[in-house]
Amino acid sequence: MQGVGFRPFVYGVADELGLTGLVGNDSHGVFIEAQGPIESLDALVTAVRTRPPALAVVERVSTEPLPLDGDHGFVITPSQRDDAAHTLISPDVTTCDDCLAELLDPNDRRYRYPFINCTNCGPRFTIIRGVPYDRPQTTMSGFPLCADCTREYDDPRDRRYHAQPVCCAACGPTLTLLDRAGPVTADDPIRTAADWLRQGRVLAIKGLGGYHLAALAADDSAVSALRSRKHREDKPFAVMTVDVAAIRDLAVVSDDEITLVTSRQRPIVLLQRRPDARISAAVAPGNKRIGVMLPYTALHHLLLHELGEPIVLTSGNVSDEPIAYLDDDARERLADVADGFLISDRPIHMRTDDSVTQVFRGRELPLRRSRGYVPQPLQLTAGAPRPVLACGAELKNTFCLVKGRHAVVSHHIGDLENYETFRSFTDGIAHLSRLFDITPEIVAHDLHPEYLSTKYALELDAVDVIGVQHHHAHIASCLADNNMESAVIGVACDGTGYGDDGSLWGGEFLVADLTTYERVGHLTPHPLPGGATAIREPWRMAASYLSALYDVAPLLDVQHRNAAQWDHVVAVARGDVGAPVTTSAGRLFDAVAAIVGIRDTVNYEGQAAIELEQRAAVDVTEGYAAALSSGSHGLVVDTDPLVRAVVDDVAAGIGVETVSARFHNGLADAVVQAAAAIRDDTGLGTVALSGGVFQNLRLLTRVADGLELIGFRVLLHSRVPPNDGGISFGQAAVAAARDRAGSADTR
Repeated sequence: MQGVGFRPFVYGVADELGLTGLVGNDSHGVFIEAQGPIESLDALVTAVRTRPPALAVVERVSTEPLPLDGDHGFVITPSQRDDAAHTLISPDVTTCDDCLAELLDPNDRRYRYPFINCTNCGPRFTIIRGVPYDRPQTTMSGFPLCADCTREYDDPRDRRYHAQPVCCAACGPTLTLLDRAGPVTADDPIRTAADWLRQGRVLAIKGLGGYHLAALAADDSAVSALRSRKHREDKPFAVMTVDVAAIRDLAVVSDDEITLVTSRQRPIVLLQRRPDARISAAVAPGNKRIGVMLPYTALHHLLLHELGEPIVLTSGNVSDEPIAYLDDDARERLADVADGFLISDRPIHMRTDDSVTQVFRGRELPLRRSRGYVPQPLQLTAGAPRPVLACGAELKNTFCLVKGRHAVVSHHIGDLENYETFRSFTDGIAHLSRLFDITPEIVAHDLHPEYLSTKYALELDAVDVIGVQHHHAHIASCLADNNMESAVIGVACDGTGYGDDGSLWGGEFLVADLTTYERVGHLTPHPLPGGATAIREPWRMAASYLSALYDVAPLLDVQHRNAAQWDHVVAVARGDVGAPVTTSAGRLFDAVAAIVGIRDTVNYEGQAAIELEQRAAVDVTEGYAAALSSGSHGLVVDTDPLVRAVVDDVAAGIGVETVSARFHNGLADAVVQAAAAIRDDTGLGTVALSGGVFQNLRLLTRVADGLELIGFRVLLHSRVPPNDGGISFGQAAVAAARDRAGSADTR
């Protein structure tokens, strides 16, 4: 990668070993010509392989003998730009320990300078405009280096050698504080911003990839005001704390979670909240977990050190809009949300949201892969013969570009439901295509004809297009995530996805490899009364299930709460219009959540299922029994007995915690039994689990444990999300495999 300090690293090692020669880079990576004693040459190769710079990725090291040429000394040669766009670009990286020490050292010339960085840290992806990655091609081009910074930039022995964002207070970006009337005079904008937060104000703060909205996490009125102004009724906010000790005051954390939260990517990590955590209940209503992150810029460090207590730090937008990143746009869009702005004059070129992740069985299970990870490429086991663009899904959209074995999954785009987000999608494709010099010849898309990503793909000229079924893409994503290509039993459970028969799938059992799939089972299909309305109103799914299971449904509270519309919705569910049939696992969770009284309507995707999981009793091990039968598409996992058991327990007054646990356990056991039945027919011994429903750790744990107990190998996600954010990676893997097999659809 460019900008990670590899050449000066090699220079330093060679100098220590007394070697002569040179180091440079070209379109294929770093090349070294070194001469000296054989043991010193071996030591250089070992250093390159085993202890490269923190941001470097060493994929392969090859060596060959060269004739002696009489060199004296060791030099760094200029970059060879014949094909520079093949060189990879680093993600944005958290402030390193060396810079942090300088930041807090009163004797250092960068003391309290909020834009401190070096070769090992700082902005990368969000500031680069083009390649090669040199300062004129970044948003730092408007800040000429002072004499001191120039000296550091030109010295191969200096930590800031060729660090393109290098700057200081004399030559770099500056902060400005504004209230609603305009600029505010402040000797130290950060200290004043901290005072405003203590006073209960909501601030908009410009970060690496866009604006955040901040409030004191313990201040009920401030957090509630932020929630109201942002029109975000219930979806949890992320919290930023000053250090690990402060995290332990908020959450119960494992060593693996500490490793993840302190990693150089600095993601938001979902943790088990302490009951006595000193944060407002409005931070994460109805949720036992909170998303926590540590400071990842010098500005964050200074602000958190000044405050000494956690803050809410959430995307600078109003719900359903992309994060604001342009200054004028941010001031306009956030004017009614923020009481003040802490901004800088360093432009952001590419907006990038924070990444969100969690730990499962000691491994990372990503939920949103974005800042800190992107555009780090993922490796495909077998390369793509031709360049590929995969356009992703409608919700949680990402796209993916493939060249050879490198798959570049984009930053989080969001839900493609409005013009601004769609523009972010198209701008992102254009930008990453330029950076990596990729002109797609194959374009993969979802089968749903109304997805904006599908329409975009079908409108492109001079490309071969490949439609990839949604749940096949989920399983292919899991296969590629695990460097697998051979056939597996794939279990894909999510909200909805367009089936190849035109119906709405969402609880699917596939026999699939990267090229093909066969649907060999599914959950019981049920009507979705009102279509998309039923996704926002889970009580409709309760009505759908109850009307199908009972001629006269038992009188439950869910009927009383929705009495005005109940009979109409039941009629729609039993009719032929306005109620498409779905096998969705997500909608099954919705129905149960409404029946047990947790939630009739949702304010964000998956809310009912998340709250149902949160209420499940930890110590309940028994589960309701489902049934297996045969249908037109193979095995049917009959979930109706699960719902009947839920209804019986609710009518008998059994507590929500017990009912939720029994439901989770029963559904998990049914998945395991179905996989075992499919193994009997196919002989396949590996199961891949994917889809947003498998973000549910209660369900995932029981399914994975149950499968392994009966001898299955279980594949899980660790590099891309199981939700629709991983769809583009799966589409790309399918497109590459089909192209290798010669089966790309040609337009």
